[in-house]
Amino acid sequence: MKNTPLVLLIFAAAAAQAADAPKFDAQRLSQDVKVLASDEFEGRGPHTAGETKTVDYLIAQFKAAGLEPGGDLVGGKRRWTQDVPLGRFEIKGPVHLSLNDGKNRQSFTQGTEMAVRASMTGKKKIEFKDAPLVFVGYGVTAPERKWDDFKGVDLKGKLAVVLINDPDFETGAGEFGGKAMTYYGRWTYKFEEMARRGALGTIIVHETAPASYGWPTVKNSNTNVMYDIVRKQPGKAHAPMEAWIQRDVAADLFKRAGLDFDAAKKQAQSRDFRPLELKGITLSARYAVDAQVITSKNVAARKAGREHADQHVLYSAHWDHLGVGQPDAKGDTIYNGAVDNATGIAALLELARAYGKQPAPQRSVLFLAVTAEEKGLLGSSYYSANPLYPLAKTAGMINMDALSPNGPARNFTISGSAKLDLLDQLIGTAKKWNLAYAQDPKPEAGYFFRSDHFPMAKVGVPAISFGSGDDWEQGGVAAGEASAKAYTTNNYHQPSDQWSAQWSFAGMARDLEILYAVGRDLADSTAWPNWAQDSEFRAIRDKSADQRK
Repeated sequence: MKNTPLVLLIFAAAAAQAADAPKFDAQRLSQDVKVLASDEFEGRGPHTAGETKTVDYLIAQFKAAGLEPGGDLVGGKRRWTQDVPLGRFEIKGPVHLSLNDGKNRQSFTQGTEMAVRASMTGKKKIEFKDAPLVFVGYGVTAPERKWDDFKGVDLKGKLAVVLINDPDFETGAGEFGGKAMTYYGRWTYKFEEMARRGALGTIIVHETAPASYGWPTVKNSNTNVMYDIVRKQPGKAHAPMEAWIQRDVAADLFKRAGLDFDAAKKQAQSRDFRPLELKGITLSARYAVDAQVITSKNVAARKAGREHADQHVLYSAHWDHLGVGQPDAKGDTIYNGAVDNATGIAALLELARAYGKQPAPQRSVLFLAVTAEEKGLLGSSYYSANPLYPLAKTAGMINMDALSPNGPARNFTISGSAKLDLLDQLIGTAKKWNLAYAQDPKPEAGYFFRSDHFPMAKVGVPAISFGSGDDWEQGGVAAGEASAKAYTTNNYHQPSDQWSAQWSFAGMARDLEILYAVGRDLADSTAWPNWAQDSEFRAIRDKSADQRK
């Protein structure tokens, strides 16, 4: 996207900023991560003792930074928190799963062959016997692409077996943007679409490459407590049963039904695909669900602007992780979430401390630590639907999720490939630190849809999620890529995501200088960044233009 006068205006305000930007404390970043990722915080699960400790810690740090409460307005005064009502769903007791191929009945073990989520329909018990299975390809309904995987097939009373990612993931070319994942490729879309079509259940076939993570991540993320926003008609968003199945297990089911899994997947990559019944194959299930409504917390702190206090620049990160869950091979049940996302919260706190020491900018700056990101971006979704401050006057959002705690890199990235003025500003500012912008290295992983900037983008707010670079000063791209791969394989959403004394945090400390400069420049300007002209988020932002005059 070419520089516009608006971007040049921001750059002019940034000219002297690099030299004056505050320095950030790597040791304090390390200490925050160490505390938040300690066993004492029990994996920071929403609505647990871990949440209470986390929220208390964040409030104490924001107070010490000299900020003011930015949360719910009660009795004319702001609180430090925003109440986020959530549905909480937990499987109670055993999960009984059995497959019938007409000759034999085979039991499946929860978390092994399949990972079944606690039903979010509000039903206290899920029970069905010998439900038929139908393969619906990638499960996509995309009229604008003239794509319909269902061809009128009625899914009522049936279990829909669906592939993860987009139809053109395998080939890298087609109607869905090549390797870059669209929202149609996300598991959230798959669950939503099957529910809209009245399916009894959705079974997503897991494969590591198109999912971008291994089976341990699926198991750990889906067999513990589930959360959702409170819905008037939950059945329109969730089928009674939602589950994942291992690829090889699914392939065996296809074989028993006289089908070839790989051939069926190949067919699904064409718009001519038609659903395939797994003839003679049925599944039975029985499990109880504890369903209740709880209240979690977003934490909000604010540096009030001196000229335009009603206008805001927003920094965000999610404080939650997976809490206590299934034990790993060592018997560890606490999912500490050091990188994901104690690093982002540590960065948020350090930015808050820097702003607290500086004179007030023209616009206000809001520091938002959101809940339940791991359960589907629920805290940020709630904020986007119930903003504490007007979205029309939110100039931009910088989100921080799973930053690298290692040494400095020569580049940086963002989640996804969206084009917006805020990215132009970030690129221009980073050049002052000799950092280059690198395109999202794994657009097929759909990271744009997996971080808390996405709900804000959907309501038009210019929003990016900053990502650490992979071209390390020590070791280059080889070292950076190896580290990212090792983390995804060995630590992501596993109990082993723990603080390490070997982490220098030097890269984060340097990157925060850049993120401070970008946010401060925007807070001290009168500019209103926007999305690119061809962005799907441009129209909704433009609708509120009159409120920014």
